[in-house]
Amino acid sequence: MKRREAREQAFILAFEQTINNDSIQHIIDAAGMSRDLIADEFAEKLAQGVEDHREELDEIISQYIRGWKMNRLSKTALTILRMAVYEIRFEKDIPAQVSANEAVELAKKYGASEDAAFINGVLASVIRAENGEESHEQP
Repeated sequence: MKRREAREQAFILAFEQTINNDSIQHIIDAAGMSRDLIADEFAEKLAQGVEDHREELDEIISQYIRGWKMNRLSKTALTILRMAVYEIRFEKDIPAQVSANEAVELAKKYGASEDAAFINGVLASVIRAENGEESHEQP
């Protein structure tokens, strides 16, 4: 499975968790039993990473969603942002720009018409901050 396909699988797993609050492992196990889905190793790692670091990811995201509140974000946009921020923050072998581009592609496929541009802007700010180019504080 290609990384793009694995990210899409991870998105689906993480999105399902956002909706029903089950653990990623429970979702993977249930999917395997009912749909004959075998989670890709990279997809499982991403989805599990999002679950394990959700509070920290949400804190980071909330700093960069200028003019928005977390509870106003669509579940789709929030899940994509969580995955991308997880990759940017914790998967140092993946270039941040690759994570951002993949997130934008997921948003184009699964999100509302304005999600791709919004996600791109938020992630650009996160990347600048991770590179020490921008303060985490917002005016």
